[in-house]
Amino acid sequence: MDKNVNTLYGNKVRVRVSGLCWEENSLLLVNHSLYKGQDFWAPPGGGLDFGQHMEDCLKREFMEETGLHIKVDGFRFVTEFVNPPLHAIELFADVSVTGGRLSTGSDPEMQPENQIIKSVEFVPWDVIMAMPEAEKHGILKHCKTHEELKNLTGFYGI
Repeated sequence: MDKNVNTLYGNKVRVRVSGLCWEENSLLLVNHSLYKGQDFWAPPGGGLDFGQHMEDCLKREFMEETGLHIKVDGFRFVTEFVNPPLHAIELFADVSVTGGRLSTGSDPEMQPENQIIKSVEFVPWDVIMAMPEAEKHGILKHCKTHEELKNLTGFYGI
C-alpha cells in the first residue's frame, strides 16, 4: 500500500460518501493507484469532514475528482470495508450531472508528486465485470449486473 495512503487514511474509521453516476450502462469510476503497479477502480467520493453535510461533501468530492457538478438524487446503501490498516464506512447515493466537464482531478490531501488519482471515466458494465477482482471496489464485485447495482439498497460488508 502507498505509504501516503496509510498515513492519511490508516488506523482509524473513516466515514466516506460516494456517488453512483450513470451514462446508460456505464458507471463513472475513478482509477486510483493505491498499490504500486495496480489499478483500483471505485465510484467518486471521499471522506466526510466534521460539520459537513453528506450532500455538500459529495458535491465537493465530485468536483475535486472529476470536474463535474452534480445533484444528489437520493441515498442508496451503506458498505463497510475492514482490511487493516484501512476501515471505512461508505454511504452511497445516486447522483446526476448538472454541469462541469469530465476531467481527471486530484486529491487535495495529497502532495502533487504523490497523487493517487490516475484517471476518471464512464466505464461500461461489461468492462467492469472483466476487470480483475482486486482492481475494483467491493460493491462492484458484489453486483453481477448494472441493474442489480442500480437497485441495490441496504448494508453490505465488502
